[in-house]
Amino acid sequence: MSNTPTRNEIQVGKIVQIIQKQDQRTGNLTEGTVKRILTSSNVHHHGIKVKLDNGKIGRVQNIISNN
Repeated sequence: MSNTPTRNEIQVGKIVQIIQKQDQRTGNLTEGTVKRILTSSNVHHHGIKVKLDNGKIGRVQNIISNN
């Protein structure tokens, strides 16, 4: 199990780093502001899936800012 943030730690408006589906092999992270949380469970072994303000969807790997 990885050390990705739980759903309780992620809120709309926080700045996070996500990994998009097409970047899973490279590990390339995308930074953005959470617009919507898509995963309903509190934990997910690959990370909680979110939608960012820019429309990109991915799984949260890190929380950058606690706005």
